[in-house]
Amino acid sequence: MDSVPRVSTVGVLAPGAMGTALGGCLAAGGHRVLTSLAGRSAATVARTTLEDAGTVADLVRAVDVLMLVVPPGAARDAGRDVAAACDATGARPLVVELDAVAPTTVTAIAADLPGDLVDGAISGPPPRPESGAPTRVFLSGPRAAEVAALTAPGVRWIELDGPVGAASAAKMCTASVRKGFQALLVQALVTADEHGVLPAVLEDVRLDFPDAGIVPAAVAATKAWRFVDEMTEIATTQAAAGLTPALADGLAAVYRDLATSAWGARQPGEVPAHLDDTTGLRPGDGT
Repeated sequence: MDSVPRVSTVGVLAPGAMGTALGGCLAAGGHRVLTSLAGRSAATVARTTLEDAGTVADLVRAVDVLMLVVPPGAARDAGRDVAAACDATGARPLVVELDAVAPTTVTAIAADLPGDLVDGAISGPPPRPESGAPTRVFLSGPRAAEVAALTAPGVRWIELDGPVGAASAAKMCTASVRKGFQALLVQALVTADEHGVLPAVLEDVRLDFPDAGIVPAAVAATKAWRFVDEMTEIATTQAAAGLTPALADGLAAVYRDLATSAWGARQPGEVPAHLDDTTGLRPGDGT
């Protein structure tokens, strides 16, 4: 008989694109999914399909598991807000830290909480229940099995044999490759365009990277503001492993520039299916 307790009520903080998508998969799995819309923008309120519990304090009181899904630069503040709400209410939901942060960041968040924390890391796009390729979510820590027992079509839970921090370490490694490649691609394509050799460069690069192009580079640019902090977390992780942080710091600089570009001020859904102009990837075009 399965001894892992089944959790019926799950909270998601906050209801951005990734959090709402994850909540939708959990709801499709039969769980009641709540969020807190207190202080959220009108656009977020209109977009989310999750049930509003009210304040963060109301949310922690109402759920068995609380999933933190915020940009990496907001992770510590979100953890502190949850810790304060738990202290104020006496609630002790199992917190799942799903942000793209360094192991040292997630262990610091865990230390602030009065209850238990599972380290988690989303590797891939926002999940969809009907997707034939589920989004992978790493989990680690003593209570990871409780989260892995949640039914969520479109999500593949991957339990790692390690403590809190192991899942975040895995994310830092995979993100350094995937997002690092996109930053390198942007630099190469803009430089190639400057020298009038863009078609030749694209043809050659696609021999090894068939999906390389201006469109994925522009999509990456729309998320650049968030990737800056993620690269900083990667730099911290690599430095803790005895490696130079200079590589990730350089990638952060690329994304910092991209955030000021024309595409840096847009949304992923605004990028057209075909794009042959790198102008929108140049720093400062969006200011």
